[in-house]
Amino acid sequence: QVQLVESGGGLVQAGGSLRLSCAASGRTISSYAMGWLRQAPGKGREVVAAISWSGGSTYYADSVKGRFTISRDNAKNSVSLQMNSLKPEDTAVYYCATAPSRTVRARPHEYDYWGQGTQVTVSS
Repeated sequence: QVQLVESGGGLVQAGGSLRLSCAASGRTISSYAMGWLRQAPGKGREVVAAISWSGGSTYYADSVKGRFTISRDNAKNSVSLQMNSLKPEDTAVYYCATAPSRTVRARPHEYDYWGQGTQVTVSS
């Protein structure tokens, strides 16, 4: 059974930074694409960043380009999201997810396993 556990969320002021981490077990994620998705209150889930199995390709939503960086450590079966210059509109529950694909996936329905999520709140 695949388990994904996120950590690193919290409360931060606008302009601040947070680093989210995700530890995977039950699946060797080095063979699969990974993503960070978020869901704000009253909104649907969106993929904010994604990375291919090798780390050679990445995807970012327009709203986070230049501010967020996704990375992975296949030796540690983990993936991270560095979030800089945070804005109040980044407030959401952030989920780590894995997709049954080697290439970058940009749509929420393309992911088959999800973590429980970690809350990120950005105050103005």
